[in-house]
Amino acid sequence: MARNYVQPGDTLTLIAPRNLASGEGFLVGGIFAVALAAAVAGAPVEGRRVGVFDGTKATGAWTQGQKLYWDNTAFNLTTTATNNTLVGAAAQAQASADTVGRALLTGQIAA
Repeated sequence: MARNYVQPGDTLTLIAPRNLASGEGFLVGGIFAVALAAAVAGAPVEGRRVGVFDGTKATGAWTQGQKLYWDNTAFNLTTTATNNTLVGAAAQAQASADTVGRALLTGQIAA
């Protein structure tokens, strides 16, 4: 192992951009993560960048494998790309009226 290797990077300590509940998604610069514990704005919080999570979703049906984006204004997952950040894909289909959706977070860095 290289001497300069630090960690896998699946979980990072980030600064909470707003008050967060455990399990809530958030964006810090180009990094999207899910809070592993509650945190107040400006405090360090452990964020998980990859994995399958249930998250708040916008109105609209999802098909399995459909690209999902983070709406950093409404703080939810959506299939709308415009003005939003790509964070992963739908792990399963969801009905339009569902308020929670299962998402595969892939850990990519937002452009």
